[in-house]
Amino acid sequence: MNETSPAVPGGTTAATRRAPVLGLDELHGSLTDPVLDAMNFLNEVVSRFPEALSFAPGRPSEGSFATEDLAYFLRIYTEYLERELGWPGERVRTQLFQYGRTGGIIHELIARTLANDEDIHVAAESVVVTTGCQEAMLLVLRALFARPEDTLLISSPCYIGATGAARLLDIAVRPVPEGPEGPDPEAIAEAARRTRAAGGRPRALYIVPDFANPTGASMTVAARERLLEVAADEDLLILEDNPYGFFVREGTARPTLKALDRERRVLHLGSFAKTALPGARVGYVVADQEVIGAAGERSLLADQLSKIKSMTTVNTSAISQAVVGGLLIDCGFRLREANAEAIAFYRANMNTLLAELDRHFPAARRESLGIDWNRPDGGFFLVVDVPFLADAKALEDSARNFGVLWTPMSDFYPGSGGEHTLRLSCSSLTPDQVTEGVTRLAAFISERAAGPVR
Repeated sequence: MNETSPAVPGGTTAATRRAPVLGLDELHGSLTDPVLDAMNFLNEVVSRFPEALSFAPGRPSEGSFATEDLAYFLRIYTEYLERELGWPGERVRTQLFQYGRTGGIIHELIARTLANDEDIHVAAESVVVTTGCQEAMLLVLRALFARPEDTLLISSPCYIGATGAARLLDIAVRPVPEGPEGPDPEAIAEAARRTRAAGGRPRALYIVPDFANPTGASMTVAARERLLEVAADEDLLILEDNPYGFFVREGTARPTLKALDRERRVLHLGSFAKTALPGARVGYVVADQEVIGAAGERSLLADQLSKIKSMTTVNTSAISQAVVGGLLIDCGFRLREANAEAIAFYRANMNTLLAELDRHFPAARRESLGIDWNRPDGGFFLVVDVPFLADAKALEDSARNFGVLWTPMSDFYPGSGGEHTLRLSCSSLTPDQVTEGVTRLAAFISERAAGPVR
């Protein structure tokens, strides 16, 4: 006997019903943006060539990590709550095991540390603790960019986490070409005026003033002060991202924009990924700007960011915050001093990288091959200009045949640019690996620069 399958909506039957197939053109447009593919491609190349020495990732060294430190810092934090603040055991347990305050539970400890390390003096309530700095970026962009004409000014090239976040939120972006010493304040002023003339509203500028990813460029103190003047003149907010400021190679640390800020123009985004524990995924944003409601009620921008956070990640892991909080307590709220060993390590690595590039490519050879590189004053990154196309195909050749990885700079440009430049990061290698890695890189560059591409 024949049985008829029951009908289902859409005119199909249970026998012919299939799982839905989604068209990529029906999903958000950011999913076809090359920026979102860049990291996946790089991770895929790394996994395929695990023996290659990698100048690609910007992650910190694991040299000083110890698994027992996690329990130690957690104990330091709980003892602080019990002994310094006088909390009973039940309250301490709730602090660690429950969701907790949306804006974070170590905001006071972060505020104290910023005062010591960066001369940034703000109320603890203006600090929102986030799940990594990337969440801080998303919260700030979502809060500030309310109209279609609102435009984000960015340095070009730019950290792809910033441009990617803007793309996810459908925020208009205007690139400002970066110079050898970072963004030029006069170019930023001109970009703001051009944006306004085109019908846009220049809302904010995203900037990494110290040892920027990807170029390693840093702004002079005079340029920072001028930028704050430009921000006031053009009614711009500044989103200052500061993950690398501790890691000075030459000279002394320069004041952050937030430390120089007298008009609350600057939102300061920070992270403990490079200076403490990347696996904790704890970041923060200082948002001490005043917000006035329709009825005249006043609050901090930090309070508004916490509202958005309550609808995204709810709160940042209490355990992660406790571990980072214990570290801050243990170092006397002076994280820069606690990073003395790391600062020396990264300084030595960058010096080794520069010395090895000089050794393999002395001035005459550099000129004949048509290559050059910059000399950052600190941080993790530098860039090398080459006479060939530094694209995905070249990277695969470098990994497969020379055993060395790097990052194509074109990934960091919103639009075109960087096609003949590669980024090197020396943060996660040992000095010996840097030396060997440059030997391999020099062989790759020399072959590509001197002859036909394989």
